[in-house]
Amino acid sequence: MADEPASSNGPRLFVDETLAEGRTLALPTAQSHYLSGVMRLKAGDGVRLFDDRSGEWQAVIADAGRKSVTVTVRARLAGREAVPDLWLCAAPIKRGRIDWVAEKACELGVARLLPVLTRRTVVDKLNLDRLRAHMIAAAEQCGRTALPEVAEPVTLAKLLDGWPAERQLVFCDEAGGDAFAGALTPGPAAILIGPEGGFDPAERARIRALPQAVGVSIGPRILRADTAAVAAIALWQAAVGDWKSAPCK
Repeated sequence: MADEPASSNGPRLFVDETLAEGRTLALPTAQSHYLSGVMRLKAGDGVRLFDDRSGEWQAVIADAGRKSVTVTVRARLAGREAVPDLWLCAAPIKRGRIDWVAEKACELGVARLLPVLTRRTVVDKLNLDRLRAHMIAAAEQCGRTALPEVAEPVTLAKLLDGWPAERQLVFCDEAGGDAFAGALTPGPAAILIGPEGGFDPAERARIRALPQAVGVSIGPRILRADTAAVAAIALWQAAVGDWKSAPCK
């Protein structure tokens, strides 16, 4: 007797392996425990998988042990999504807050997170694997099939010296700037957010001297660095990103 088709519902997980119809794979221990020990799923139950390569797939649990779960891929549900070419260039902030920024940047549709070291940056060491883990968890929850890239930290000077000619740099200047939406142009872009103490005058002048840079204001109140990052991404997405034409769900 043929197996019943797996439900399109069920937990959604990222796997770092290329998926294909008919492939059977063993899940890592943590995911296996989540499915069998936390969700109490058993053989025959459906799960959804995505791999950041080929899209999202429906799978069915073939075997559910306490420490090992094996799944078989049944059918592709969707291809890998196209996300706006938006980078978040942000000065590292204290642990907890930077994790939150990484999580929300993923949910809001950022394509790349690039930590930027400035003169007033207090945190100069980042656990990139932890940031990626937060982004993976956010992608599993929000339905993304394309994970954001997490880049190695770079100094502000090096960032500006190698800035791509075709990419607009949206500089969120705590000293004030143009109205956000009116300053944007469609196409590749990056949002630059400073540290908790802000950019110093020399850095601000260096940023504004970049031809691709535009200084913008994100409102009448002084925002925390993490709040400013999320607010700026949302404003960009609504003005020129994929929120502009997204259908309501």
